Amino acid sequence: MKKVLCLGAGLVARPYIQYLSDNGFHVIVASRTISKAERLIEGCDNTEAVAFNIVKDDELLEKLTQKVDLVCSLLPYIFHVKAAKVAIRHKTHFCTTSYISDEMKALEDDANKAGILLLNECGVDPGIDHMSAMKIIDDVHNNNGKIVSFTSFTGGLPAPDANNNPYGYKLSWSPRGVLLAGRNDAQFRRDGKEVKIPGSELFESCEPMEVPGMGTFEGYPNRDSLSYIDIYNIQETKTMLRGTFRNMGWCRTLDKIADLGLLDIEERSLEGITYADLIRELTSTSDSDVKSAVAKACKIEPDDSIMTRLEWLGLFEEKQIPSGTNTILDALCNLFEEKLQYAPGERDMIIMHHEFIAEYPDKKQKITSTLIDYGIPNGDSSMSRTVALPVAIASKMILDGKITLTGVHRPIIPEIYEPILQELEILDIKMDEKTFDL
Repeated sequence: MKKVLCLGAGLVARPYIQYLSDNGFHVIVASRTISKAERLIEGCDNTEAVAFNIVKDDELLEKLTQKVDLVCSLLPYIFHVKAAKVAIRHKTHFCTTSYISDEMKALEDDANKAGILLLNECGVDPGIDHMSAMKIIDDVHNNNGKIVSFTSFTGGLPAPDANNNPYGYKLSWSPRGVLLAGRNDAQFRRDGKEVKIPGSELFESCEPMEVPGMGTFEGYPNRDSLSYIDIYNIQETKTMLRGTFRNMGWCRTLDKIADLGLLDIEERSLEGITYADLIRELTSTSDSDVKSAVAKACKIEPDDSIMTRLEWLGLFEEKQIPSGTNTILDALCNLFEEKLQYAPGERDMIIMHHEFIAEYPDKKQKITSTLIDYGIPNGDSSMSRTVALPVAIASKMILDGKITLTGVHRPIIPEIYEPILQELEILDIKMDEKTFDL
């Protein structure tokens, strides 16, 4: 029986473990908190839990990697390269759902020499977005066409029946990750012109976007879209824009949260101060009426809906910031963790929407590809399924010898994306494609 080491027992690990267990593989789940790993493997055959800390358990990482056929890192992205280097040393295949970093890319030669595959970006975004886009791009190219415009937006959001707080958002992954994404610069191409947006202006750059059958969402640009012109082999395109969906009102609110300094990651002591104290400090006021100070600092009216959201979150309360909180961002994360949770039985959803303009010698077409996927009430979230199942299917294919690549890859070639998309359809995760003549 082939063995898999799953590093991490977080929000998306369960479907990965379940899928590989169901398909006859032995899965070792290694987590800093062993009780989390033990909960995840309940009801799964051929599984075991191990206490493991990626920061300090170097010898254990070597031992675990040596005894398995594949390592999947579902840890925070900063630890992937460390785990991948150990995998190379033991000639063990490695995969993850995170973006390929420069440090990961630098392992290309070593992975090739070891004869192993380091497969990255095999989740939902990045992951299903790549695969579903490349399926259409390759089809257009194979039929003598050109992609002259491509936009792709994805959002993990509450299902409409669970969308019941002022933010229109609930946590299906780390709040720190959600909030830090709001600090990233973005660049893209639109109508032949390159556009660069500094992180400080990211949320000012959102625009309303219609998703067929689902209504209007806010879309804002996601990091570096320009690099995907070459990755997707669409050098001919005049528009290349990848972004994130949120419900209406999110971007204006997060823009003001950033303006107030609440995304600051500089380490400092926050012991003994309240959230209202912190707001007084950030707005340079000693006034007891923190709401007026915030409205003035944000240059908005006191009855603006943004003020309602900030108050609902608890930023104006004389409530002490939890002990041990070391950054302002983490103080904000504590409130997100407290207020933006899914209640039992509530569903999340993933919305992904691609739009292409394709030109052929004799016609011009608009092609759309849309995924609407819902979580299972009191079961796996949509986020966990759409992140974990693509990399689980890829892991099975690697272990079965159906993917024979070596080096550092993402799932943008047919031998990887076609079988994964086919199996995802069987698992009821399916893109709805439509074509319109222009």
